[in-house]
Amino acid sequence: MLANIVRANISAVAKTLVFTIFVPAVVVGYIPLRLKMQSGTITGAEKWAALAVIAAGIAIYLHTAFWGFALLGGGTPAPIAPTKILVVKGLHRFVRNPMYLGVALVIGGQAWLFHSPQIAIYMVCMLPAAHLFVISYEEPTLRQQFGEQYERYRASVPRWIPKFRL
Repeated sequence: MLANIVRANISAVAKTLVFTIFVPAVVVGYIPLRLKMQSGTITGAEKWAALAVIAAGIAIYLHTAFWGFALLGGGTPAPIAPTKILVVKGLHRFVRNPMYLGVALVIGGQAWLFHSPQIAIYMVCMLPAAHLFVISYEEPTLRQQFGEQYERYRASVPRWIPKFRL
């Protein structure tokens, strides 16, 4: 069954890969690297904890973008090629915006790993920008595209703070 889903959505997977290379890679790779400057790095257990935060963020992003949007939704994280169905499975069962949370974990982990106030400030600026984008563009677009289905989802799943339930 998974093979059929992958074959049916190979275009969405390819587009998601291109989007990932150009958008999140810049947001969580290039910009923090430029901001790092000559900040120090950490060692020992603290280093591994920071790397675990980064790895968790990357895993959340990849799971959401490729399994959620491309394979299940038949679309991409990019607004110009959205999903064809409302994705409410996987991490979207717990929080409406897991991909942004994954990105924030990567940036926060980098700030910790490099003891970089510049990267921490960048993360603090990125979060309100993401929130404004979600409330001004994504949510109205989803409401228009999916109507009552999105309203039910919105009423039962929080925007930012995950609500874990079995």
